[in-house]
Amino acid sequence: MDAGVCREHLASLLREESALLAELEDLLTRESRILETSDIQALETTTRARQERMGALARIEEQRRSLCALHGFSGDRAGLESLMAWCDSEGTLLSRLRECAEHAVCCRDLNDRNGIVVAARLKRVEGMLDALTGRPTRSDTYGPKGYSASNTRPGRVLGAA
Repeated sequence: MDAGVCREHLASLLREESALLAELEDLLTRESRILETSDIQALETTTRARQERMGALARIEEQRRSLCALHGFSGDRAGLESLMAWCDSEGTLLSRLRECAEHAVCCRDLNDRNGIVVAARLKRVEGMLDALTGRPTRSDTYGPKGYSASNTRPGRVLGAA
């Protein structure tokens, strides 16, 4: 494959990745709004769509790694940069790569924020269940032997070797 064909293939992958990341960003924004309303059905629909986008992004990543390997470059960021230097010496694809990186950072931030909301709600529900059932609050720490504190015998550790 010559440099021009490689550049066109890489350009196509980057266009597709950018579009998928934009869709994922939109889905994560919608998911945030859905989490506020607690609409379980809408959340399930959004989750399925998000997983589909993640699968498509993984396939694009694999195609990009294969393209790098086909031309003797490693599949990591350095290999991609080397491939781009070879097939796109004018740097026409660099802006598209930056755009993908910016979308990816935004998606990561949105996903982290949504994860924090879900974790906080889960903790709240666990607290309410503990109050309803009379269970003492669970400790998520581990004892000196690596067992969860809730799985050990009652008592206290006076020393450890």
